[in-house]
Amino acid sequence: MNGLRGRWKSVSLRWRVAVAFGLVTAAVAGLLSITTWQLASSYMLDQRERGATNQAVVDARLVADSLRRGSDDLPTLLVGLTGEPETAALLLSDGRWTTAGRQVDVGNVPTLLLALAASGTPARQRLVLDESPVLAVALPVTADGDLFVRLVPLTELDRTLRFLSIVLVAGTVLAGLLGVLLGWWTARRALAPLTELTDAAGRMAEGDLSARLPVRREADLAPLASRFNATAEALEERVQRDARFAGDVSHELRTPLTTMINAVEVLRRRRADLPETAGRAVDLLGADVQRFHRMVEDLLEISRGIQVPHGHDLAPVDLGVVVRNVPASLVSGAVIDVPEPAPLVTADRRRLDQVVANLCDNARHHGGGAVRLGVVRRDGQAAIEVDDAGPGVPADLRDRVFERFTRGARSGRNGAYSGGTGLGLALVAQHVHGLGGRVWVEDRPGGGARFVVALEEVSS
Repeated sequence: MNGLRGRWKSVSLRWRVAVAFGLVTAAVAGLLSITTWQLASSYMLDQRERGATNQAVVDARLVADSLRRGSDDLPTLLVGLTGEPETAALLLSDGRWTTAGRQVDVGNVPTLLLALAASGTPARQRLVLDESPVLAVALPVTADGDLFVRLVPLTELDRTLRFLSIVLVAGTVLAGLLGVLLGWWTARRALAPLTELTDAAGRMAEGDLSARLPVRREADLAPLASRFNATAEALEERVQRDARFAGDVSHELRTPLTTMINAVEVLRRRRADLPETAGRAVDLLGADVQRFHRMVEDLLEISRGIQVPHGHDLAPVDLGVVVRNVPASLVSGAVIDVPEPAPLVTADRRRLDQVVANLCDNARHHGGGAVRLGVVRRDGQAAIEVDDAGPGVPADLRDRVFERFTRGARSGRNGAYSGGTGLGLALVAQHVHGLGGRVWVEDRPGGGARFVVALEEVSS
């Protein structure tokens, strides 16, 4: 039961509403069909029994009159009384049976029915003779124990009831299907605002802060749309303000950073004149200054990406050219795997170059270096794959590595700069989402990690 309940809950809400509508409609239609069948069958059967009984009473009177007169044309009278096809008339007189109409074995007539009639009580019973339903009406004719039995066929009534039952069952099934369709349409209309809300929230989660809900006239939905849009506008304004602040601070830091870099370079040129301890301090200071400089540049790039729309510099880009132009220092010894012809995508070439460079730099500092840089077609999209020789990325960290200031497990093991700034993959995610693509990390066949950037391919 729990397993069935769990599978039911895993079904989408739209289908659950549709199935519920279908079941309720089928149940109501089934109840109405059963009631209709019961009333109709009872009425038609009652009418048929009344008509057959009244006719049998009239026929019994005629037979009784003929017996009292001692008429010799009794067999002819019985033949005339059969009337309808498949109808049989039976007369028990002086211990002998006389039959007319349908050929019937008198032994098949229920003994209890005959006993009731012989006791002076008219009786009727539905039974099956020779695989055909009939109604038997037995009546006493004389006080001497003479009986008249009329067998009326119920074949047409049986066919009518069967046809009615088929129609009612088909109507119930059709009503259930129509209920499912009505439930699907109703759920779709009712859940449309929820779908729009989900899409808008998903777009915002991917970085599109301009996502808004359409304003509706419905009194129940208008407050939801207005409050969501107000929240989104406040969030966008806050992010823009923070981005401007980060950009302004980073910009202001560039001048003193340039001075510090130049000062460190002067000290490095005179390192031979410095004591060993001072020389090591200069090396550490130079590494941290370089890392600080890289962090400032990344912060400027992130703030620029938030404040400037991504679509202003889009153009067709050959991924083969992008991959082949990666600096050799980032992919030393790596295999370059590009098909001919290479796929084209619509992108900002500068941002796409930075995406690939950051992935290769991440592989160099955290994955033992890039071993393959390839361009492939995956699931109808063009993709860039960067394979490294590291230990791979655990499944529970594959989403977090694209967050800001998240560093790999090997950060800081090989010197001060080896840990990076923690912004490289965040920049990758921001640029790729801005280009309408996806980026993720998976296991590389043979070990290591594979970072994949997928974009929509365009025709040349």
